[in-house]
Amino acid sequence: MKPMFFSLLLLFPSFLLAQDQKPSETPATAKRIGLWEGRAPIGDGKTEDADAWITVHRPTSKGNGTAIVICPGGGYGGLVTGPEGHGIAAWLTQHGITGVVLEYRLPAGRHAVPLLDAQRAIRTVRANAKEWELDASRIGIMGFSAGGHLASTALTHFDRGNASASHPTDRVSCRPDFAILVYPVVTFGEKTHSGSKLNLLGKDPTPELIKLYSNELQVTADTPPAYLAHAVDDAPVPPENSRALYAALQAKGIRSKYLELPSGGHGLNGYKGPMWDAWQEGSLAWLKELR
Repeated sequence: MKPMFFSLLLLFPSFLLAQDQKPSETPATAKRIGLWEGRAPIGDGKTEDADAWITVHRPTSKGNGTAIVICPGGGYGGLVTGPEGHGIAAWLTQHGITGVVLEYRLPAGRHAVPLLDAQRAIRTVRANAKEWELDASRIGIMGFSAGGHLASTALTHFDRGNASASHPTDRVSCRPDFAILVYPVVTFGEKTHSGSKLNLLGKDPTPELIKLYSNELQVTADTPPAYLAHAVDDAPVPPENSRALYAALQAKGIRSKYLELPSGGHGLNGYKGPMWDAWQEGSLAWLKELR
């Protein structure tokens, strides 16, 4: 294997897995919304001329009031918006759930950027709860691979909103009410996915930054509930990522469930088959238990 190709495998496992998958078409009824009105923050009070986007897929019949922000994977170097985005949203709408696909900005070492987008997405959905016929207390987040890292970061890094903010969306809480994490990157310690870590934190991150984004170390008594699923034979993102977060959640008494799958690897056999079906069925049953 040529060195350059091996590097790409490290950086983009989910992206490469998705190459033979046809991205799910976005239905005409879905609504794509810019989160930052063309001027997006990058951290430390700085901004850039850019935007992040959400595509809102609402059930065709009356929904159950739940919405989930979906974070596709791609090693923080790409976005698998088909099978880990719009395809997931289509599945959710079949079960009365509004699926919100997040096209977050790619960080290129600017670690705050994806989290700012995820937090803004949660705030935006919650701020529009009445208009979109949602329950503002049932706004969750879901992520796959590096998107699972982003979702677990949103799970453990949040605020209740700024009541004095000039923009009304910023006055709304970005705390998700729950998370569903599927073969997620969680830690930036020994069992991390090196490509995701490099793309998010850059070449020489400080120990403090590594700890900040090792989300198994950021669980508190206020962390929302979470459902996790991971295959034991996942080589790019070892199941120790999910195990560590689940253990931390359990230690704090947070409602959580971990489904360890006997096979499927990263991407669970190309997003199909019994292992893929198992986490979907399990997560839906778990959501019903949360009510």
